[in-house]
Amino acid sequence: MKSKLVGVLSLGHLVTDVNQGALPAMLPFLIADYGLSYTAAASIVFAANVASSIIQPIFGFAADKSSKPWLLSIGIAAYHPEAARLVNFAAGNSKNTAMSFFGVGGTIGFATGPIFITSALLAMGSKGTVVLILPVALMVLVMTTQYSKLSELTVANKQQKKMAGMQHEKEHWWAFIRLTIVIIGRSVIFFGLNTFIPIYWINHLQQSKVAGSLALSFFAVAGIFGNLSGGRLADRFGRKNIIVAGFLGLTLFLPIFILINNVQLALLTMIPIGFILYATYSPSIVMGQSFLPKRVGLSSGITLGVAISIGGAVTPLLGKIADIYGIWYALATVACLPIIFLLIAMSLPEANTTVSVFGGQKK
Repeated sequence: MKSKLVGVLSLGHLVTDVNQGALPAMLPFLIADYGLSYTAAASIVFAANVASSIIQPIFGFAADKSSKPWLLSIGIAAYHPEAARLVNFAAGNSKNTAMSFFGVGGTIGFATGPIFITSALLAMGSKGTVVLILPVALMVLVMTTQYSKLSELTVANKQQKKMAGMQHEKEHWWAFIRLTIVIIGRSVIFFGLNTFIPIYWINHLQQSKVAGSLALSFFAVAGIFGNLSGGRLADRFGRKNIIVAGFLGLTLFLPIFILINNVQLALLTMIPIGFILYATYSPSIVMGQSFLPKRVGLSSGITLGVAISIGGAVTPLLGKIADIYGIWYALATVACLPIIFLLIAMSLPEANTTVSVFGGQKK
């Protein structure tokens, strides 16, 4: 594994996702300042994600055709597919572990984003949103120093595949489609929790805005350990096993969470939920790349872009449920979803089998 490059790409993922993590923590302030409904507030998350659902696969497709590391300095939709593709190339034989470090970067961004923006908004009011520009601007300067090394990485990967006789790797589109549905399910659950945990803490558990932001960060911090563990466990026990185990765990713990009215116990329940949910991240992304080995960028664009953005697009529907029936029922809806996607995950093959031009099979 080229650890330095994986580290830089993971740091870029952190900075990028600070902005995504900050948005849900802003919703209680926007609701209070502008009198927004839950549906309108959730629609803000939808608006922030809908562009990515269209653009990310296009960027991923372009990256597969020609190395474009300068895309890493543009923004969320451009960053994710190119960065995930390069992490795959830099990972060597530890693809799940490398992708878990990449995922942890994003998780830390989501975890620190709420605290970062809440502190700024409490101190400066709505003008505090300007602080989100600072980490992004600094990361652009760092990333420009790595362009040449990242371009060399793509060239080396192509040469390695050619020498190994892997130009004719078989692609498994039906398995990839099923996996994408599973990732959509994970994304719906993630965005449902990430969007409504602060509001749930404030309106259902009767806690402060700061407590709501801290609960969201607590959930994300638990996810950091889940992300790191998920990659290592997948390298050892297989990607499918970790994905199935993750949805099985969510089927158990999410109903427990919504039935708890004690703040301390609810916070403790965030530990296994965050851990389990994030543990499925890197195995699912790497599995998608293995199903489309000649289209790693496109695969990353779909699994990190379309599938995840669809999860964000569902949040207004959950917001509508919250408006009509209450915030508890919105999260109860989320708690019912894992069993559906568990069944689909169980149908996935463990790994892509490819055919070498020299004969024989490879995994």
